[in-house]
Amino acid sequence: MMKLLVTGGLGFIGSNFILNVLKNTNFEILNVDAEFYGSNHYNLIEVENSPKYSFVKGDITDKKLMENLISKCDCVVNFAAESHVDRSILDPSPFLNSNIFGTFTILDIIKNQKKRLVHVSTDEVYGTILQGSATEKTRFNPSSPYSATKASAELLINSYVKTYGVDAVITRCTNNYGPRQFNEKLIPKTIGLCDENKKIPVYGTGTSIRDWIHVEDHCKAIMLVLEKGKGGESYNISSSNEVDNLTLVTKILEILNKSKENIQFVKDRPGEDIRYSLDSTKIHEKLGWKPKINFDEGLEKTIQWYVSNKDWWK
Repeated sequence: MMKLLVTGGLGFIGSNFILNVLKNTNFEILNVDAEFYGSNHYNLIEVENSPKYSFVKGDITDKKLMENLISKCDCVVNFAAESHVDRSILDPSPFLNSNIFGTFTILDIIKNQKKRLVHVSTDEVYGTILQGSATEKTRFNPSSPYSATKASAELLINSYVKTYGVDAVITRCTNNYGPRQFNEKLIPKTIGLCDENKKIPVYGTGTSIRDWIHVEDHCKAIMLVLEKGKGGESYNISSSNEVDNLTLVTKILEILNKSKENIQFVKDRPGEDIRYSLDSTKIHEKLGWKPKINFDEGLEKTIQWYVSNKDWWK
């Protein structure tokens, strides 16, 4: 039976991945999480007593701890990261520590222990894509300290693949939505502010475009890459649901029967990317993955989850 070490498994995507794995496979999960601001044990309350699940509080930069945990597992799936662009602008240092040094710590261990690494990255490494969509060969052009640290981690991984023969694969995904997302992100933040009848800040004129994918589709893609992805390769993951921020916020307001007058335009953050867009042809053709969840239906179900689980986010 395969055992996975999942880092950052109390966060949004990590917890959804763990639930997906335990529901659909016989794999065992060892979850290590530092329990920072985006972590929430409630995310995994339904599996916390499962014999196939165990949890350890710890930081991925702790080499002694990580050596011990990795030795007990067959593969590492690395979700652990500082991920909020706004926070990276205010203070980049935690992002360098977690996203770069944490990745280095894992790499230096699996180099010796000969374990596979699935590293979860982001479409933000490509920066703004004004026309067309980024392929896996598109040049990196990160705009924020966050995306720069994620790009740096990828370059470090590639160096370990080439220099030491490490078995590592990288996934780059577009914006995720779905249940259990920390409420500083756009969709849950908008839902929460609607619930409190507060103004909803929208950067600039709301024309920035993001490509949205349901977290469940993303998790299934990661699982496929884990099982069938070729070592040393990277895979873009996208649902091709490009929506500008103003349209998205307006959709949420309409579903919740709230007035558009609640929207408040605010100054754009520094280095704001205009558009993200990924070409997922490679994962479609090589691994046979395709997204299944319709965006409008997924968004409505996501909103209903937050409305029905106020104890989780309030």
